[in-house]
Amino acid sequence: MTEKKEMSVPEIGNDLVAIPDDGLIILPVRNFVGFPGTVFPLAVGRPASVTAVEQAVRGDRPIGILLQRDPNDNTPDAEGLHKIGCAAQILRYVASPDSGNHLICRGTGRFRVIEQLKTTPFPIARVIHLSDALDKRPETEARFLYLRELVVELLEILPDAPVGLAESVGQMAEPGLLADLAAAYSDFSLADRQDLLETLDIGARIEKTTKLLARQLEVLRITREIGEQTREAFDERHRKAVLREQLQTIRKELGENGNGVDQEVAELTKAISDAGMPEDIRNYALKELGRYERMPDASGEAGMLRTWLDWMVELPWQPPKEAEIDLGEARRILDADHYGLEKIKIRIIEYLAVRRLAPSGKAPILCFVGPPGVGKTSLGQSIARAMGRAFARFSLGGVHNEAEIRGHRRTYIGAMPGTVIQSIRRAGARNCVLMLDEIDKLGRGIGGDPSSALLEVLDPAQNAAFRDNYLGVDFDLSHVVFLTTANMLDTIPAPLLDRMEIISLPGYLEDEKLEIAKRHLLKSQLEATGLKPDQVTVEDDALRIIIRSYTREAGVRSLERKIGAVLRNAAVDIVEGKAKTIHVTADDLKDSLGAPRYENEVAMRTSLPGVATGLAWTSVGGDILFIEASRTPGKGTLQLTGQLGDVMRESAQAALTLIKARADSLSIDPKVFETSDIHIHVPAGATPKDGPSAGTAMFAALASLLLGRKLRSDTAMTGEISLRGQVLPVGGIREKVVAAATAGLRRILLPARNRHDFDEIPEAARTVLEFIWLETVDDVLEHGLEKEARKTSRKSA
Repeated sequence: MTEKKEMSVPEIGNDLVAIPDDGLIILPVRNFVGFPGTVFPLAVGRPASVTAVEQAVRGDRPIGILLQRDPNDNTPDAEGLHKIGCAAQILRYVASPDSGNHLICRGTGRFRVIEQLKTTPFPIARVIHLSDALDKRPETEARFLYLRELVVELLEILPDAPVGLAESVGQMAEPGLLADLAAAYSDFSLADRQDLLETLDIGARIEKTTKLLARQLEVLRITREIGEQTREAFDERHRKAVLREQLQTIRKELGENGNGVDQEVAELTKAISDAGMPEDIRNYALKELGRYERMPDASGEAGMLRTWLDWMVELPWQPPKEAEIDLGEARRILDADHYGLEKIKIRIIEYLAVRRLAPSGKAPILCFVGPPGVGKTSLGQSIARAMGRAFARFSLGGVHNEAEIRGHRRTYIGAMPGTVIQSIRRAGARNCVLMLDEIDKLGRGIGGDPSSALLEVLDPAQNAAFRDNYLGVDFDLSHVVFLTTANMLDTIPAPLLDRMEIISLPGYLEDEKLEIAKRHLLKSQLEATGLKPDQVTVEDDALRIIIRSYTREAGVRSLERKIGAVLRNAAVDIVEGKAKTIHVTADDLKDSLGAPRYENEVAMRTSLPGVATGLAWTSVGGDILFIEASRTPGKGTLQLTGQLGDVMRESAQAALTLIKARADSLSIDPKVFETSDIHIHVPAGATPKDGPSAGTAMFAALASLLLGRKLRSDTAMTGEISLRGQVLPVGGIREKVVAAATAGLRRILLPARNRHDFDEIPEAARTVLEFIWLETVDDVLEHGLEKEARKTSRKSA
């Protein structure tokens, strides 16, 4: 079947340009890609293109449609055109001086340009025509069937698709023609269309077309669903608006217009006047109330504005009434709530004394730093009780959005004030004690840096005009007593740390834990289990065993849990009628707690030469650290294991260098270092370790190994060493000393330059430990090694 050609061509000359048999008239196009088997319109305007079309019509010749690489190029050369295009037959050509030159073409096949023959008066090129190769593979057949379903669905969705085309496509059996048809009627990009035109393999062409078409269909489905939902929502809002207008008209006719609204506005006006807001804030709230009065009830902004007004009237705007601080009562409360912590209590009493003398002064922000379970949060509650103020707290652990501190702006759906304003509203007082827990665990995300938002909150010079994003007005935080807690200072930003006064809380000693257990933990766990004090009693020796053998911590949380386990076991016996009263001794602990989890490893670890007891600082308090050294035949290498950091590795190398430098004075054969490999290991290999404070212990372990003399089992040491043999100061002395005393040690070797830390050591630790101050590594050997090497004999059994 041939198409009928309709022409309306202006008069042109009779001379036709000679075109070879394998030549083709080229028609460059800017933003179009034609496909074989499809009918498409084109508009031509460039003189060369008009001449080319007229020559093709006169000579009844096909044209080759090629896409330009640069759409802004008015005279593209051979390099400015793609090499593969679509050959087309002109079905209709209309030239009009008013509407321009238009033609309708039918794509007949693909071609590839081999050589450019002419460029004037229009482009002519030598081409080869490309045809689709048959592809009978089963996977190609399956892809073809799936693509046919997608094309039918696309044609049913498109509003301008030709009538009956979907039915025709459903009966189509040519894979290549189907892929070209899908590409022609789809909204693909020019690059994707040209890529599909240049894909000659039918299987690959169908696969590419399927991926592009599936994505376009998904977009069309979502767009259609959104459009339907939007239209339905608009219709519903329009219906409600009409009904609301009618209701207002009816109320106006009946004389009942706005009674409920007027009453609500009157109540809010009175609440705003009674809230005690500053004048400028009160005027702003009344202005917003006027806006609320004029809004329709069902307006989304009206609900948001009503919530904002509720927040404004419920905040404690009134100037606080300061309760007089009784220092004697404050001491009693602190002593009743906390055992020990004498220096901390003294500092808190000083703080309260200053607040009493200068209630309007800018008091410092106290930051309690210490391991978990030592009573940081409960100290804040005690301060609130001593001051007679309301207490509120919120945790900053995991907070990674600035809006959680400053609040969200009212323009967002579900917006709320920040946690600072929320906590003050919950406390109901503008002079409450507000504790910010876990300030060292602040995060930072895409929503901003919350630590930067806290700079204003915790600055006494700025927080008198704190502005929450949700409120949009200033709120005075200068009367709030801010307290913070942290486990460590390393992760707190320096500007934030500068605004706080650091108060360190050390870990508890065994005797302190015993008193805390007797005074507080037993009582709280008896109440939790429903037991009466006369039903269950626990011996002091049993409590000591729990502290020593079942828990190993700086605080008392694990101790409280273990006591609770013991009491629950006793509760079972009482409920079952096995006993009316139970007396828990040390021998009874295995029944409720099982075998002891911890044992005193000091004597066992130091029973051989080459094992030293060091001290370490961790985020949960101090700890005992063992350094083990071993020597094997080798070539003089040093091996370090136990997940040691770079600083700790350097300390081991410095210790070995010191041993080598003092080999003569220590009577060590220098050849030992050439014929032996030395291995230093720090147990608990799953735990990363770093820091310079293990230098003295590493030196002592190496000296003990090479001299064959044991280190004293009751002695621990800490300190950094230099290549000159000096012992340098280290940090965490208080926590390390507490750990040594808890572990049952009796002597401790500390750097002489840390003498200023002696006053910070708890009195209970000073009484049980002998302190030896080190100037050089020679002092380490003098006080750490046993006086004489014990001779051992081998006896055969």
